[in-house]
Amino acid sequence: METRQEKAPLGMRLKKTVALVGLMGAGKTAVGQALARKLQVPFVDSDAEIVKAANMTIAEIFERDGEAFFRRKESQVIARLLQGPPGILSTGGGAFLSDRNRREISRYGVSVWLNADLDLLWNRVRHKDTRPLLRTANPYATLSNLYHQRRPFYARADLAVKAEPRYSIDEMAEAVVRVLETRPDVLEAK
Repeated sequence: METRQEKAPLGMRLKKTVALVGLMGAGKTAVGQALARKLQVPFVDSDAEIVKAANMTIAEIFERDGEAFFRRKESQVIARLLQGPPGILSTGGGAFLSDRNRREISRYGVSVWLNADLDLLWNRVRHKDTRPLLRTANPYATLSNLYHQRRPFYARADLAVKAEPRYSIDEMAEAVVRVLETRPDVLEAK
């Protein structure tokens, strides 16, 4: 994350890193990039940082080293990114399941759950082959199982925004700004 701190065009200043959480397809990367532009803060994707550090795709890491290894590296990367200047952090879909990650995010930032229903998630991920957890005989059933297993963890997020199929990326980013405005410790009017 870069260190530049400018007044956002919305007349707001981000005081803490916003960690976007949710299942694959929730829009964490796309919405996070739009949000970072709106607030004029850095955007970083924890999965992209892991890929860069390992010089391997996430699917390759899963295949070679397993999910447990990946999750350890993910926690290290998230902790490092939270130590940087305030910005928008897109986390991997499984990151918020970790007690350690939830504690670190709460300590140094704020978590925002992009709450998308199962049908919307499926519509967004069904044609992509970049999701190692969906490389199964029945990817919809796998996604459904993940959805139901992970929702209770995502529900522990500090804030939540309901993802509506009709929302554009910018509209979803605006919805996140509105919920962040309820937290003066996170987003401060200038």
